[in-house]
Amino acid sequence: MAKGVQRTKKAEPEPTLTIGEVANRCGVAVSALRFYEDKGLIKSTRTSGNQRRYPRSTLRLVAVIRVAQRAGLPLDVIKAHLDKLLAGPVTGKQWRALSAEWREMLDDRITSLMHLRDQLDSCIGCGCLSLKDCPLRNPGDVLGQEGPGARLWVEHR
Repeated sequence: MAKGVQRTKKAEPEPTLTIGEVANRCGVAVSALRFYEDKGLIKSTRTSGNQRRYPRSTLRLVAVIRVAQRAGLPLDVIKAHLDKLLAGPVTGKQWRALSAEWREMLDDRITSLMHLRDQLDSCIGCGCLSLKDCPLRNPGDVLGQEGPGARLWVEHR
């Protein structure tokens, strides 16, 4: 080779994993991975034999999805947040941004649940759910103005 001439190394493609390998490494069912893919949360390529192949970065992505699900976030919310990420593995900086946004959502949910829990104290033993002060089922006793009885049941049938 001539002096000063450098050979450029051909970029090797990122190693891929089969759906079974991803499932085993992530501890999820193969059907869950197919579901995540159908919902647009993860992506795969197909081999000439139509088998799914996932980039290694999918492992971290599935971990993020599982954490978000454990936190009670709906898949559409998870997808909306993941769509903001750049292609490739989820970085520490991206995780901190995601978790900060999700923390706010969780704090709001916790506050709401604590408020609901405190409201339940006035309903235990009551059972009627149509009192004027029932904040759970019939706020302001709107249905009670129509008379006694199960109004929603009658309307539903």
